[in-house]
Amino acid sequence: MSTLAHTTMTAARPADSGLAGSGELDRYSYADAPGAGRGSAPSSWDGAEAEIGRVGRRAAGNRGRGLHGQLVQQLGQMIVSGDLGADRPLVPEEIGQRFEVSRTVVRESLRVLEAKGLVSARPNVGTRVRPVSDWNLLDPDIIEWRAFGPQRDDQRRELCELRWTIEPLAARLAAGHGREEVQQRLADMVEIMTHALTQGDALTFSRADAEFHALLLQVGGNRMLEHLAGIVAAALHVSGAPVSGCDRLTEAGVAHHRRIVEAIGEGDAAASEAAMRQLLTVHPDLDHAEVGVPAPREH
Repeated sequence: MSTLAHTTMTAARPADSGLAGSGELDRYSYADAPGAGRGSAPSSWDGAEAEIGRVGRRAAGNRGRGLHGQLVQQLGQMIVSGDLGADRPLVPEEIGQRFEVSRTVVRESLRVLEAKGLVSARPNVGTRVRPVSDWNLLDPDIIEWRAFGPQRDDQRRELCELRWTIEPLAARLAAGHGREEVQQRLADMVEIMTHALTQGDALTFSRADAEFHALLLQVGGNRMLEHLAGIVAAALHVSGAPVSGCDRLTEAGVAHHRRIVEAIGEGDAAASEAAMRQLLTVHPDLDHAEVGVPAPREH
């Protein structure tokens, strides 16, 4: 095992700074009245009281985010869950009062949500929640919010179908563009997963797994596939229930990863693709009613 295999790995996710030019802030008007952001709760938010508390508890410990990140998380989850429905007006003053944050935090948060397609801000109309058809469903945050909300079953099925579509192709392309250093890194990830399996270390296993799949998407020479690495990482992160050999600490899952590495090293594109399809196939001891190999759906 190389030195890399002994390093601590993290499943990288695209960072969203939420920053923009100062001229953009004025699109989200916010009253300058004294005490704004610390007043009593507006009645229009009363129906979401329980949901606010639930979301707030989850967001508070979410990857060390500050107030801005937490508010994005809270509002995003409420929009995706349907608690803030399409065309719902979002009044910055009310948001500031309800969540006890400054107008700057509200403005930055709404700007991030707008970039994700969840809200729109227009002059003389204000900020409103946008319909699902306008959302950036490939955004890792939206993937996560959907996966832990009322749409969880649809989200996990859709992610499985997406992975089944793109990852076998990525494995095939990787065999044609395999570089020695990348093959070594892939082998390192397999060794880490093997060790994690013997130790029952699910966290280390999942981190190595995410790194493995990200590398495959990056090595094939297809920039568009490489751009999907964050989506696959999000899919692995939110998979919840076991849906494939990737999601369980099993010898079979590790063996399929190892076979992919071997096929890439041999330059065997067909074998690499086949091994990936086996990896993504539902595990033999799972009920086929669970999410696994995508099945045709009625329309």
